[in-house]
Amino acid sequence: MGFLEKLYLAIDSFNNRIGRIISWTAIIMVLVQFLVVVMRYIFSLGFIWMQESVLYLHSILFMLGAGYTLLHEGHVRVDIFYREHGERGKAVVDFIGSIVFLLPVCVLLWWWSWPYVAQSWAIGEGSRETSGIQAVYILKTLILMFAALIAVQGVSMMLRSMLTLTGHITEHAREDGAHV
Repeated sequence: MGFLEKLYLAIDSFNNRIGRIISWTAIIMVLVQFLVVVMRYIFSLGFIWMQESVLYLHSILFMLGAGYTLLHEGHVRVDIFYREHGERGKAVVDFIGSIVFLLPVCVLLWWWSWPYVAQSWAIGEGSRETSGIQAVYILKTLILMFAALIAVQGVSMMLRSMLTLTGHITEHAREDGAHV
């Protein structure tokens, strides 16, 4: 197994592990939302921090789970260019798509978000509500983490495609790697 194959498998394994851990936030989010509704409508109680925590959990689930979703091909793609191709054709589409679209968008997202996130950290930005979660800066940091996780998974796709095009891995090996 060559260095590039080890690298893409390590990236896949990393995003897979993060996705499996982050998936638990869905259950926690549902439970917290259930508690918010029960407390509001049965006991006439409401806590802003609980309501905001649902937003935080939702953000964590989708922003940090995006790399996992890309790994398992759960994102929408334009099937007109993909579905009819064989192994090599799909590898070409993935390679070009990663270089031309995915990685540049991740770099731009990181570039534009950095000052926004840095400013939030500099002022220790918190909720506008007194009893809200005083960690908006952490919430905004998820934007950078999203860009990084998607970018590294894009690199993995690019490497896997490159190895497929050069005949170093087969479609069976690609599928095994996606289910690390």
